[in-house]
Amino acid sequence: MPSMLDAVVVGAGPNGLTAAAELARRGFSVEVFEAMETVGGGARTEELTLPGFRHDPCSAVHPLAIGSPAFAAMPLARHGLEWIQPPLALAHPFPDGSAAVLTTSVGESAMTLGPRDAGAYRRMVAPYIGHWDTLAEDFLRTPWDGLPRDPYRWVRFGLDALQPAALASRRFRGEKARGLIAGLAAHAIAPTSGIATTGIALLFALAAHEKGWPVPRGGSQAISDALASYLREQGGVIRTGTEVKRLDELPPARAYVFDTSPTALARIAGLGSAYSRYRYGASCFKIDYALSGPVPWTAPEARRAGTVHLGPTAGEIDTALRAAVAGRDPDVPFLITAQPSLVDPSRAPGGNHVFWAYGHVPAGWEGDATEVVERQLERFAPGFRDLVLARSIAGPPRLAARNANYVDGDIATGAFAGLQTVIRPKLARVPYATAHPAVFLCSSATPPGPGVHGMSGHHAARAVWRRLRAR
Repeated sequence: MPSMLDAVVVGAGPNGLTAAAELARRGFSVEVFEAMETVGGGARTEELTLPGFRHDPCSAVHPLAIGSPAFAAMPLARHGLEWIQPPLALAHPFPDGSAAVLTTSVGESAMTLGPRDAGAYRRMVAPYIGHWDTLAEDFLRTPWDGLPRDPYRWVRFGLDALQPAALASRRFRGEKARGLIAGLAAHAIAPTSGIATTGIALLFALAAHEKGWPVPRGGSQAISDALASYLREQGGVIRTGTEVKRLDELPPARAYVFDTSPTALARIAGLGSAYSRYRYGASCFKIDYALSGPVPWTAPEARRAGTVHLGPTAGEIDTALRAAVAGRDPDVPFLITAQPSLVDPSRAPGGNHVFWAYGHVPAGWEGDATEVVERQLERFAPGFRDLVLARSIAGPPRLAARNANYVDGDIATGAFAGLQTVIRPKLARVPYATAHPAVFLCSSATPPGPGVHGMSGHHAARAVWRRLRAR
């Protein structure tokens, strides 16, 4: 009869690997089971278009990863992870050829918003500059985990963060500042009138000023490979190509930790309707491009930025988000784009480039948004289509097929709507625990939510080892 493991982790995304590594380094025996042939989840790199063009099917730029307390506690650089910073973290261009930008300099960033709003922007971020380490640890925490390290700044940030981004935009008078804030908030894939969307915008802005918005050399797979290498160094075992359909298919263990959607967890662990009220959100339509040259942006700042947001105004951005959430076909999408080969030539051969763009579409949408996406790209980069060597198109069905956690193509593994914005996956003292005493959830459906930062895995691991030591 096989010996009992301390923990089995299902899913080898960043959260699952983080949970497994943290348990293994504390002396627990751990095995990870992953359905795909390689580890990675939402942090993978693949040749999606042409040989030698290395694309990130999902996450590509990582402001929260480089500032993650969980990742900082592991020697990931020794395991091959190297961060590369673009000259500008973000550019948000406008049709007149100008752009708002985010850089490590608050002053430089503020001045691109125009004289009327530069001071307002400085005042918005000033209370938090220089406090990223405590702020990130407190913001990316879970309420059950004791008092915050910096209670004053945590409360102050919380009061700002809970506001809708549409309300926070009223601090500004011009379209550049309002558009920048709306674009940052749009990473929540929810209308800017939604609760806590200011928190998303403010967190990304502060990350740009404090840590930058870097890309990993070689692609996002480098993050997952470094986590996997560190886990193996600690004695953990990873089994890929092994899909888990029932709990009894797994080896005996004292704890089972799922880096899956709540829906999949309930199905596999036999928890019935435990998460029947959990809601999934709108999806994306993503195109990965192989290009013969850099994107010909009209705005010079966009040619130096790792990430480019295409709105441009707060009104256009909110309209696009509302359409996706309401189930309407995209017309003029808000696009989030990234151009990692500007700073990492290894991503494309012979001076060519990789580039991706995604806009928001309804959950499960089966249409083709290629034309509206490229029309928006041409609006800010005339001649873009002339550079396209190949495309890899992924609407909601393909996104869901690539990653089972993306239910109906929801890359956030849960909607940012109502109380679910701050209470995920449901109201509970320990949100990682389930009705089964040996089963835990560690995916982006748990606090602090989506993003490649490993903090959901970190907090889940703490819940697991406390349970194991109590027995």
